[in-house]
Amino acid sequence: MSLRIRVTQRLSLAMLLLLLSLQVHAIDPQQSFSNPADQQRYQVLTSEIRCLVCQNETIADSTALLANDLRREVRRMVEEGMTDAEIKEFLVSRYGDFVLYRPQFKPTTALLWLAPLLLLLIGGSTFAVVLSRRSRLPKDVDAPLMADDQ
Repeated sequence: MSLRIRVTQRLSLAMLLLLLSLQVHAIDPQQSFSNPADQQRYQVLTSEIRCLVCQNETIADSTALLANDLRREVRRMVEEGMTDAEIKEFLVSRYGDFVLYRPQFKPTTALLWLAPLLLLLIGGSTFAVVLSRRSRLPKDVDAPLMADDQ
């Protein structure tokens, strides 16, 4: 085997191992909780908190350093016995409503919660108006006027 082929194979292997190692950072390096209920709470909480760097990932799935810090912080609060509501309140007070995938309904988040309903109502009413206007059009507008020509 030539030197060029061996170097190419080793580089390919090194790149593959590097790519595989990136996935390791997504795993929470902390040990599991001794209490299965706390472990379940921790997993649920980390799946409900948005990564502020990635924005479309939870902190459970994110490899960002901030997500790792938030996971560590949530772990600490769960170990201290804080309730889910207290943990979420702490995160919202520190990072704003955006940190939660399902923020509480309040005046500042009302548009966020009502926007899908409003868009559905606007789309439905627009569809109804278009249909009613089309039904009032003459039926043979597009038909050729051959009967008068003969």
